Amino acid sequence: MPELPEVHTTATILNELIVGLQIADVWTDLGGAIHKGKDHIKDPKFFQKFRVDIQGTTIKSVARRGKNVLIHLDNERTILVHMKMTGQLLCGKYQKQKNNSWLAISPVELKDPFSRFIHFVISFTNGRHLALSDMRKFAKITLLDTATAHASEHLADIGPEPLEDSFDFKTFKIRLLTRPKGKIKQVLMEPSVVAGIGNIYSDEILWKAGVHPLSIVSNIPDTVLKKVFAATKLLLRKGIDFQGDSTSDYRTPLGTKGSFQHHHQAYHKIGETCGKKGCRGTISKLKLGGRTAHFCNTHQQCYNK
Repeated sequence: MPELPEVHTTATILNELIVGLQIADVWTDLGGAIHKGKDHIKDPKFFQKFRVDIQGTTIKSVARRGKNVLIHLDNERTILVHMKMTGQLLCGKYQKQKNNSWLAISPVELKDPFSRFIHFVISFTNGRHLALSDMRKFAKITLLDTATAHASEHLADIGPEPLEDSFDFKTFKIRLLTRPKGKIKQVLMEPSVVAGIGNIYSDEILWKAGVHPLSIVSNIPDTVLKKVFAATKLLLRKGIDFQGDSTSDYRTPLGTKGSFQHHHQAYHKIGETCGKKGCRGTISKLKLGGRTAHFCNTHQQCYNK
């Protein structure tokens, strides 16, 4: 699933590509009776209204909140896109085929096989397109009133943004201690605690800070929590600098790969010697709440007693 750096990169690039463009039409093949009554485009009735509401509008700006992309329109409505596990927002030129599929024309990077699962397309009056590729069809797209978007059920329960200047160590500790008996990896990944951190970056943060993923939050000393806090800021910014992590499906809106995956120290490094200077440990894994945690079996200390 795209995490904060990937979603931030997506929003940043879309700000450069689609602001000022006018929407001509919108298409989707998502939907079905199972989604009846839902407030997103997979409900056919919702999509009909969605289509009417956005046709003819102009893109004002693109922002991020947590793992959500927010596309603000000039009619004071906001398109919210959560890419979920395999979603990609891609921008370029597409051509609709007779079989109702969409073929990427340009840039050439959009022809990446990982980006061929097109299920939603916004067509602009200049002939360009904004497309959602989503192999597993889990992505969510809805339409909100811009003025009240952050109070909606889609955004209201998201925790503070860890890269904002106001997010200091005191705030970080208070947020973590809302789950005092929780295991640190799971608590870092809880979106209502801190926005935007998922499996990849939690592994890398804890490796950097020297904290075992099973450590109980309330048992971690402040001196160590400060290392987790510093690693959170550092690695999320690093992820943005490298335009995200393309270990799996993620691609930027131009179809290109991020490169944070080339800088992993723990995630998917199972069996490799730990890269920490002076450490002779090995990267190991364990199952935690249905996810796999990757960690060094030597220098990452466990605070669970």
